[in-house]
Amino acid sequence: MVKIERFEDIEAWKKAREIAQQVYSVTCSGDFARDFGLRDQVQRAAVSIMANIAEGFDGGSNKEFIRFLGYALRSATELQSHLYVAVDQGYFNQQEFNALFDLTTSCKNLISGFIRYLRSHPKASSIEY
Repeated sequence: MVKIERFEDIEAWKKAREIAQQVYSVTCSGDFARDFGLRDQVQRAAVSIMANIAEGFDGGSNKEFIRFLGYALRSATELQSHLYVAVDQGYFNQQEFNALFDLTTSCKNLISGFIRYLRSHPKASSIEY
């Protein structure tokens, strides 16, 4: 068990940070950088995963935290959908797509597991995961 004292301690947030780093890396060069609409959507979705996990952490209750984790989960799914458009446009290759898609799936699994944990411990005064 790991006691979570700061949002930075949350494994899903760490994974979301890694996603954001990779997203910015692939969207800031080549043709992807010039597709302003898609680039901005992909970047916003990636950042939203991190932000919602962090925001939910200070929500004041497990119920509120679960709500924001749900937003993070949906942002991760949105990102995955945008990745299909990017690979279809040739902004990166299938291997790069797979790596980022799989990283996002891993993050979604962490978020889902965390939601299950919080639902099973609704009265916990501190978070240990």
